[in-house]
Amino acid sequence: MDQSRIGSTDSHTLSEEVADALLEEAELRQLTDQEPSPLFDLGQLDVSWDAERKALWTYMTPTGRPSFNLPMLGDFDVWQNEITRLYGDGGEELRYLILGSRFPGVWNFGGDLGLFSNYIRSRDRQALVDYGRACNNILFRNMKSLDLPIVTIGLVQGQALGGGFEALMSFNVIIAERSAKFGLPEMAFGLFPGMGAHALLARRLGFAKAETMILSGKTYTAAEMQKLGLVHYLVEDGEGEQAVIDYISHNSRRHAGNRAVYKASREVWPVSLKELNAIVDIWADTALKLKESDLRLMERLVRAQTKLSAKLSAG
Repeated sequence: MDQSRIGSTDSHTLSEEVADALLEEAELRQLTDQEPSPLFDLGQLDVSWDAERKALWTYMTPTGRPSFNLPMLGDFDVWQNEITRLYGDGGEELRYLILGSRFPGVWNFGGDLGLFSNYIRSRDRQALVDYGRACNNILFRNMKSLDLPIVTIGLVQGQALGGGFEALMSFNVIIAERSAKFGLPEMAFGLFPGMGAHALLARRLGFAKAETMILSGKTYTAAEMQKLGLVHYLVEDGEGEQAVIDYISHNSRRHAGNRAVYKASREVWPVSLKELNAIVDIWADTALKLKESDLRLMERLVRAQTKLSAKLSAG
C-alpha cells in the first residue's frame, strides 16, 4: 500500500503534525494481502464481508468521544485504499458499501472540536486547513463511490451532527432509524460546517434552504429529514440493519441501473475537490476570528459531548 497517500491533498502538503499522526496510524494498521473474508482490522472501524449480498459492512467504533479524530481519519483513509485494492480491477465483486456506528445513540458528532480549539488558540491556520482537507479527501472519494461500481449506504442509528451530518451527505442512500437526530450546530459558536455541507446541501435543497439549515443550527428528526428528501428510508428503532438487507434484496436486480443513476447525478451537478477545499479555506479563516467567548462555548460543547458519550457507552 502506498503510504504516501495517507492524508494527501491535491495542491497542499499536510502540516507535519497532522501528516505524522495520519501516517503513524496507517503504519500501525498496515495490512497484508489476504482474502476479502475475514477482512482487515482497523482500530476505529469494524469491517465485515457479506458474500451473499456482495456487501461490505463497516461500523465506526470510536475511541472516546465519537468524532472524526485524527486516528479515525487515518483508519478511513486506509479503509478506502484497501477497498479499492481488494475490489478494484480483477478483485472480488463489491456491490454495496454500508457505514454505520456501533457507538450507542451516536452515529458521529463530527469534527474534533477539542482539536479545533487547540489549533485556534495556537493560531495554527495550516493545521486547520490540513484537517479539513484530509476530511474532504475522504468525503470526495466516497461521493465518487471510490470509482467502483457500487452503491453506498449510510445507516444512521443515533445522532449525526456537524461533520457527521456532512459525511452522510456523501452517500447514495441514507437509511435512518426513527430516533436518529441530525443537525449542524456550528453556528452556535460562530463557525459554520466547512467540510461538505454547503456544497452538498445547496445541490440537494437549493441555496436558500441550505443556508437556512446551516444558519439555524436546528436539530432535525429523522422524519423531518425524510420530508426534506435527505433521508431516503425511515424505519423503526432496531430495524436499521434489516432495512439495509431489505433494500439490497429489493434492488439487487437493478443494481446496475441504480448506480448508473447516482453516477449520472454527479455529472449533472458535479462537486469538485477544489470547491470543497476552497470552502475549507473560508472555514479556517473564520475559525481564527472566533472570540474567546466562542471558544469557551466550543469547549463546553466538547465537555458536554464527552459526558454524554460516557453515559451512553455505560448503558
